[in-house]
Amino acid sequence: MSAAGGIGTSGDATTGDATAPLVEVADLRVVVRTESGADVPIVEDVGFRIARGEVLALIGESGSGKTTIALTLLGHARRGCRIAGGTIRVAGIDVLALDGPGRAAIRGSKIAYVAQSAAASFNPAHTLMDQVVESALLHGLADRATAERKAVELFRSLALPDPEHIGQRYPPQVSGGQLQRVMAAMALITDPALVIFDEPTTALDVTTQIEVLRAFKTAVRERNATAVYVSHDLAVVAQMADRIVVLNRGRIREVGGTAQVLDAPADDYTRTLMAANRPTLRVPADAPRTAPLLSVRGVTAGYGPAGADGLPRHTILRDVSFELARGTTLGVIGESGSGKSTLARVIAGLVPAARGDVLLDGRPLPKTLAGRTRDDFRRVQIVFQDADTALNPAHTVERILARPLELYHGVRGDEARRRIARLMDLVHLPAALAARAPRELSGGQKQRVNLARALAAEPELVLCDEVTSALDTVVAAAVLDLLAELRRELGLSFVFISHDIATVRAVCDDVLVLYAGRTAERGTRAALSSAPFHPYTSLLIGSVPEPRPGWLEGVGATTALPTLGPAGAGVAALCPFLARCPQRVPGLCDVAPPPRLAIPGTALVAAGPVASTEPVKEIVCHRTPAQLAAATARVSDAAR
Repeated sequence: MSAAGGIGTSGDATTGDATAPLVEVADLRVVVRTESGADVPIVEDVGFRIARGEVLALIGESGSGKTTIALTLLGHARRGCRIAGGTIRVAGIDVLALDGPGRAAIRGSKIAYVAQSAAASFNPAHTLMDQVVESALLHGLADRATAERKAVELFRSLALPDPEHIGQRYPPQVSGGQLQRVMAAMALITDPALVIFDEPTTALDVTTQIEVLRAFKTAVRERNATAVYVSHDLAVVAQMADRIVVLNRGRIREVGGTAQVLDAPADDYTRTLMAANRPTLRVPADAPRTAPLLSVRGVTAGYGPAGADGLPRHTILRDVSFELARGTTLGVIGESGSGKSTLARVIAGLVPAARGDVLLDGRPLPKTLAGRTRDDFRRVQIVFQDADTALNPAHTVERILARPLELYHGVRGDEARRRIARLMDLVHLPAALAARAPRELSGGQKQRVNLARALAAEPELVLCDEVTSALDTVVAAAVLDLLAELRRELGLSFVFISHDIATVRAVCDDVLVLYAGRTAERGTRAALSSAPFHPYTSLLIGSVPEPRPGWLEGVGATTALPTLGPAGAGVAALCPFLARCPQRVPGLCDVAPPPRLAIPGTALVAAGPVASTEPVKEIVCHRTPAQLAAATARVSDAAR
């Protein structure tokens, strides 16, 4: 179609019999070239069909071949890999028969791709609109004005704020969830025959994920689009897919309708995936409560130069307090931007607290790294989310682990090698991997090395910052089992940061809920498993997808709340959740700071759960516990 004609619908991109499958893959084989020059198959004998208007999910753990197969639909293989056999037909086009220019012609026009990391896919120096319309202009499908009108329609369909003007912004000026939806608009602007979604919500927190999933599903349905959805998250797949292909080590293990695969899986491997999707309790019921190892008292912190009031220009945390008993685990949950990672960095001394104190065994820790001793560093270790950036790519695993052994314990030579072997065994890694570089390891293996490096210091407290969020369910479950084992065997204490409330409940004794850098709720794991909840905690719980089709439609969409008057303007201590809170009380919540409610309830002791008159939960809210419990019950009834 000429530029003058404008952009059509997805049906314009297809040819042939309307009842024929849009995508046909047969006998697909992909190989990787090893250092010895041998070709090793990583995808073998894969075949499937996708009907027009159907969404097919490719699921499996890391290394199963999901993304490799999805990329072959574009005629692409990753560096070092080669498509060695098979046929791929999309909209009547023999993809593998095309030359380089031919494949370039279908990418972005006939077949579009939505990557996992939108932040890495956009150029920060160009506006969103420039990048969204680029493929339509490049392929001559529309003129600039027509493409921009179509982009605004897509922004509106994808529930982006201010759709008429958001395109004028630059990538750093929008949130991660918004940028992911803009990337979907970029893919859909040409009305492609096939859209490939490659783990597009993996890095998003639960509340953002539900908004993005709803937007994706609406856009796909409105356009009767055909799509491939790559994921390791069965709950997400249940909302998006009509059929599922289960993959393991580059081979198909099971194919079926979404409901059938989830409710009655036929293959043992599929059942393993299902089991890993259900977090199991990893907390000892008789965990002793001792004197606190860590105390955080009234911490306020952020980034940028301090003002006249002593606070940083960008204040992230405000008046956060908690205690962590020795040998226990505290879970810290909240959306992106809630201050979870900043809290970990304050404890580690990477970010100085502007107010408040961090105490270890009752002794205040210096606020900055410069003031801390080497033993302070040894006792508190941090494990970052992204092992790829945390591990030096130029060093072997052995050298990475040898560094803390030498730094903190003065160990070198044969003794260092013996300790490295013990560390590798402790995190369940084969000793042979010590000679490899991080790039030669899987995601789960790299995260275990990341953890082993922290353990080499022989710490008392380990700060785990989203250590499982980028891992598939099977690998994440193995890492969680490892943390529980280390806690039992070494008596370690953990601060476990996550946006996954189900995981936090499974591995933590106590839970701290942060919103916009302030405490919304804190209490025991048992208390955080039953109402009453802070309205924000209710939102987090209700936003965790369930692995059953139709769940997304049963969850109410976020509705705009009436604008509050200026009564509370300038009152900094007002509830930060006020603008989003469906239970707010005008004339109260927008005027006065919320009180702290100490709620007795159920506590866990050695003999099991018992009634307790001691506070086991603290909620910062104007609503009474009875009102909060009633609101939770209404939401639960509506969801059913």
